[in-house]
Amino acid sequence: MSRASLEKHTEEVQAMFDDVAPRYDVVNDILSLGQTRRWRKIVFDAVGAKPGQRVLDLAAGTGTSSEPFADAGIGVVACDFSQGMLKVGKRRRPDIDFVAGDATNLPFEDNSFDAATISFGLRNVNEPKKALAEMLRVTKPGGTLVIAEFSHPTFAPFRTVYTEYLMKALPPIAKKVSSNPAAYVYLAESIRDWPNQDGLAAWIDQAGWDSCRYRNLSGGIVAVHRATKPLV
Repeated sequence: MSRASLEKHTEEVQAMFDDVAPRYDVVNDILSLGQTRRWRKIVFDAVGAKPGQRVLDLAAGTGTSSEPFADAGIGVVACDFSQGMLKVGKRRRPDIDFVAGDATNLPFEDNSFDAATISFGLRNVNEPKKALAEMLRVTKPGGTLVIAEFSHPTFAPFRTVYTEYLMKALPPIAKKVSSNPAAYVYLAESIRDWPNQDGLAAWIDQAGWDSCRYRNLSGGIVAVHRATKPLV
C-alpha cells in the first residue's frame, strides 16, 4: 500500500492520495470526530466570496471543500494533483469544475481569482512556500487567501495528549476504517512536524500577502489563516 515519506516527493504523495480517495471523506469525518463540516463552514465564511466571483479551492480532493461555494452560486475551481481524488469528485459533483494541477505550478493565469483557499493540503505540498507564492500570483489584487491547516494546540498539557493521539491512537483507528492505514501514519507525522500558527503566518507574509491573521479552532488543533493580496 502507498505511503509517502516526509520528504513529500510529489509522486509518492499523489499515489498515496489516489489510493485512499474512495473512502477519504468518510475516514476524515471519523478521525476528526465530525468536526470537518464545521471547519469547512468557517473557511467558507472567512473567504467571504459572493455570487459572480471566482474562487480557487486548491488541494480540493474530492471537492467537499468546494461544495459550499458551488451551493451558494459562487464560481469555484476545485484543483488537485491526485487523479484518483478528482475522479471521485467528478462522479459525485459533476456541476463543479475539477482541474488537475500542481500547487507549485498552477495552470491558471495571473490575477484570475477573487480568492484562493486551501484546506488541510498545504502541508502535503513539497514546496509549500512556492505554493503560497503561486496562490498570490493567480489571485486578483485585493483578493483573499484562506488556509485551514492542522496546527499546534495552544494549551501545553492538551498538546501532549493530542500528539499522543496522533501517533498512537490514530493509526489503529485508521486501520479499522481505511483501505490504506499506512497513509494515515504519514498524515499523523506530517501534522506533528508542521509549523505552528505563527510559523505559518510568517511564511504567508514572506510570500507577499498582507494583513495575515489567524483563528484557532478546537483549541489550536486547526488554525485558519486569512490574508489579502496587496492592491499594488
